[in-house]
Amino acid sequence: MERPVPSTFQLPSSLSKHYHPYFTPAEVQYLSDKQRGKLSVSQEEKARQQACGFIEAVGSKIGFPRRTIATAQNLYQRFHLFFPRKDFNYHDVSLAALYVSTKMHDTLKKPREILMVAYAVRFPELAAKSKTVGGEVDMDPMTVEHDRQRVLAVERLILETICFNFTSKMPFPYVIKLGRKLGASKKLIKFAWRLTVDSHRTPVPLMYPPNTVALGCIYTAALLSTIEPTASSNTDDESDREVANLLKQKGNWETTYMAEAEDLEEIAHTLIDLLMQAAQNPSANTSPRTPSSPSPHPSPRNQHFSSSGPPHTPQIPYKSDQLLQLKISMRENEHPPRPDRPLLSTPDLSATYSGNDVALLGKNEGTVRFLFGPPGVVGHGV
Repeated sequence: MERPVPSTFQLPSSLSKHYHPYFTPAEVQYLSDKQRGKLSVSQEEKARQQACGFIEAVGSKIGFPRRTIATAQNLYQRFHLFFPRKDFNYHDVSLAALYVSTKMHDTLKKPREILMVAYAVRFPELAAKSKTVGGEVDMDPMTVEHDRQRVLAVERLILETICFNFTSKMPFPYVIKLGRKLGASKKLIKFAWRLTVDSHRTPVPLMYPPNTVALGCIYTAALLSTIEPTASSNTDDESDREVANLLKQKGNWETTYMAEAEDLEEIAHTLIDLLMQAAQNPSANTSPRTPSSPSPHPSPRNQHFSSSGPPHTPQIPYKSDQLLQLKISMRENEHPPRPDRPLLSTPDLSATYSGNDVALLGKNEGTVRFLFGPPGVVGHGV
């Protein structure tokens, strides 16, 4: 009797999936290229900003704290490092990421509550006609239930993608503490906090720990403060320039704050690119860009500020040519980029992320062991 011919691809009966808190820029680029499909880089960026803006709108309308919204934006981007964009509607993934984030930060809302607010954001004309006190959109119950099931299905994938690790460290407290330690002005610290909000619209929090993200945003804020139209020579401006000069040079501060100047420069370029997009497209759905900019998505706590009309779009404080000139001057004086050091033992990304790492996700066949740390780390205090 002949033995059966094995199939070309067979799911493993068991798999250990490790949680990766951060990825190197090379890993993010490799995984993004893999899941992008036929989309161009600019189309992928547009899809990312569309989804992050949707999360911002829904989260702000519900009244979620910043940590919940920022983590949801991070979860959305992490999800699409492992799952193709073409296979999922960004509304479903965004709402599932928001739902998981509410669990991580103990700001829990039921999926139906999140869905009803999402309908109001997606269909403002229907929300305007609503006769309910909260402006709840009158949707077909079957449609609501169908959407709820889809959100819960994606939620399972997100939970498995993060290996059920509900820990989340945010950069916002570091911005305040490190800003004070560096002697930055209150205005600069507030500006850096706003940039930290915007950083979660980029892959930056996937690549760097929160202390590095915070320092990168402080550095970017210090650079941008030099081209603000209201800049004047006073004590605060002098101290902010000293912060920029300190962080652009390699020194003892790298050991003290456990960060490197090259990483801060890469974060600064990413954030300035994001601001350039906003300057070229002022109607884009973006979060506040300066300390004085009002939020385009008022929370229920300050609805009286916007009850008379649609949200006000903040004025863009920078022109794209100013930002481009800043990037050019940074490139002329910056340090050589650090060589990519894979987080895993093998430098072959195609072997590391061959597809088996997500083959069993969302399925009931086989056994998956979820481990709370990357290979080589689990078992050493993890």
